Amino acid sequence: MGDQERAEYLARQGIQDRRVLEAIAHLRRAEFVPEQERARAGADTPLSIGQGQTISQPYIVALMTQALRLEGHERVLEIGTGSGYQTAVLAQLCREVFTVELLPDLSRTAQGLLTRLGFQDIAYRVGDGTRGWPEEAPFDAILATAAPEEVPAALVAQLTRGGRMVIPVGPAYGSQELLRIHRGPPGTLPRVEHLLPVRFVPMVETTPL
Repeated sequence: MGDQERAEYLARQGIQDRRVLEAIAHLRRAEFVPEQERARAGADTPLSIGQGQTISQPYIVALMTQALRLEGHERVLEIGTGSGYQTAVLAQLCREVFTVELLPDLSRTAQGLLTRLGFQDIAYRVGDGTRGWPEEAPFDAILATAAPEEVPAALVAQLTRGGRMVIPVGPAYGSQELLRIHRGPPGTLPRVEHLLPVRFVPMVETTPL
C-alpha cells in the first residue's frame, strides 16, 4: 500500500479529518522503519523499530491525531518520539511540537531523519516521559505513544485550561484503553473519554514523581 493509498484506506476506515489524512499522505512510512521492516511498511500494522519499541499502525496514528482536534495554532507535547513518524504527522498540523524520548539512540535517529526531511518546529528531549516537559508547559495538547498504568498527574497539570490529552492507559500485560482527557476550568476535575481498547508498549518511569 502506497502512502496516498493509505490515506484513502484510512478515510474508508472512518478517519474524517482531511488535514490528518493529508499529513499521512505526505509521509513515506518506509523511511521511519529499519531496513528489514521496509517491505512491510505498507501494512496497517505496528512494526518493530528496535530496542523493544514499535511504530504504531497507521490507523491508530491517524485516530489519535484526529482525537486531538488540532487547528494549527497549538503547542503540542509528544511523549515517546520513537521512530519520529507520529512526530512528523503532528508537526504538519500544529505550530510547534515538543517531543520526549527515554532512549537516546531513538531520539537521535528520529531527530536526524526529521531534520533531513525538512521539519523545523520540533524540540527534542531525552528523558522520563511521565514528567513531561515542565519548563515549556503549558501545552494545548499532549499525545502519548506509550502506556502508563495510570494517567501521570504531571502531564495533566501541563495542559492548558481547555487542553486535551490522548493517552493509552493500562498494565503492560493486561487491558489498555485509549483515553482522551480534557482539562476544564479551575476547580473542576478533568473529563475523561474512553475511545477504544489498544495495545501499546509501557511508559517507563525512571525516577519517582
